[in-house]
Amino acid sequence: MDGRNRKDIKPGQKVRIVLKKDQRTGALTEGVVAALLTKSPTHPHGIKVRLADGQVGRVKEILE
Repeated sequence: MDGRNRKDIKPGQKVRIVLKKDQRTGALTEGVVAALLTKSPTHPHGIKVRLADGQVGRVKEILE
């Protein structure tokens, strides 16, 4: 599942995000969602989240 819909993402979920510095390469970082930062219900590049370790990026994949 991709991360473009806010309703699909909940704190505590495991996700893969792309960090700002990795946008060119598309390298993904795995982590657990601590907070949702995007307020709108959808975003074409992925919902912006803060991970438990403090990193911020846009969700590209929601892991089961």
